[in-house]
Amino acid sequence: MSQALLKDGTPVYDLVGVGFGPSNLALAIAVAEHNAANGGGADGPVTAHFLERQERFGWHRGMLIEDATMQVSFLKDLVTLRNPASRFSFLAYLHDRGRLVDFVNQKNLFPLRVEFHEYFEWAAAQVDDMVSYQHDVVAVRPVHDGDRVVFFDVESASGEVHRARNLVVATGLEPYLPEELPPSERIWHNSELLHRVGEVSEASRFVVVGAGQSAAEVTAFLHERFPAAEVCAVFSRFGYSPSDDSAFANRIFDPGAVDEFYGAPDEVKNRIMGYHANTNYSVVDLELIDELYRRLYREKVLGTERLRIFNCSEPAEVADTGDGLRITVASLTTGERTVLDADVAVYSTGYRPGDFAPLLGEVAGHCLRDEQGRPLVERDYRVRTAPDVVGGVYLQGGGTEHTHGITSSLLSNNAVRSGEILRSILDRRPSLGEIRPAAQYAVSGSGRAL
Repeated sequence: MSQALLKDGTPVYDLVGVGFGPSNLALAIAVAEHNAANGGGADGPVTAHFLERQERFGWHRGMLIEDATMQVSFLKDLVTLRNPASRFSFLAYLHDRGRLVDFVNQKNLFPLRVEFHEYFEWAAAQVDDMVSYQHDVVAVRPVHDGDRVVFFDVESASGEVHRARNLVVATGLEPYLPEELPPSERIWHNSELLHRVGEVSEASRFVVVGAGQSAAEVTAFLHERFPAAEVCAVFSRFGYSPSDDSAFANRIFDPGAVDEFYGAPDEVKNRIMGYHANTNYSVVDLELIDELYRRLYREKVLGTERLRIFNCSEPAEVADTGDGLRITVASLTTGERTVLDADVAVYSTGYRPGDFAPLLGEVAGHCLRDEQGRPLVERDYRVRTAPDVVGGVYLQGGGTEHTHGITSSLLSNNAVRSGEILRSILDRRPSLGEIRPAAQYAVSGSGRAL
């Protein structure tokens, strides 16, 4: 299907992606591969464009600690589980960089996080003709043909508008901080770590809140970077819990598990999430747990205890004194309170899926929700909409955990999920053919076709 044009020459894309992290990068690659293999017909080339607010590709740059490794196999890259022969694979990247043999000699499935980020950048550069960086999407408006919504107008902060038959929202997860925290330059979310730590030339004490992988990584990083500072880890668990990455448990991340989860009753979905939360949430790689314990014990032997663990505890009060933070840590078991004067507190309190409704504006009113206010999402990641909506609104990389399971915001199923979304867009093309040619549209200020 060739790209349609409006009377004023504005193109109409088969899909416009909002956000360009790993999820929509994988989709862009799927589009590029499809277009290279298909010249015409119903499965002909797909026109796609992606809008990203950042000035260049970036994925959790604030946590690209030099020695941190991925928690997923390199085979769960942007393409391999969908197309093992792809030129966009992590192995193809290693070959291009001249490190393939060196990587194989490591006998390791888990690359450094900085290396995997470089792989993402390498792949993004090959599809950058589909991406507009520094384009912050501020509005999405429905375009009507009579009573039907036939297109979506996606407007960026500069006023530029991209018209789409289908919208793929992949804006990622939002860093979460407890609402009661006072605004302060001394209180960071862990996603800011490497962006902010350069501001600290010296410190006497850090407090790290959280019990998951990021919290443990931040604790180890600060303990090593500031050899004169005390690092206090505060978490409500008795100890760091190891992640379950055993072979059978890992099957929860299989592409086929999405089908089983999607078709299960809600009560079973909740049980599955509860059973397997320890594969991903508030858990830590066992190797890192052991390393932190070795440091703790070594310091006890040497009598210089800089690493302090406040387990079964939580911050009860946090106050900015002007010169620093005063944090009162309360024991959940004894009620004992310890006052810590700190230079910085780093909260590793996770991420939450953003609500897509404010971004979609009037379009959100056409999207259906369940009794808990969550979007109703079809198996192909398309939001269920009112019958008058012809195009599709797709969610990926977040917002579908309640329907598709634990892999929704993770890299594990990224390659397959993107292929499924593209397949859905292709399969729905016949219904789009019923719309009169796009060149016949003139657009009013309200977004209604004339």
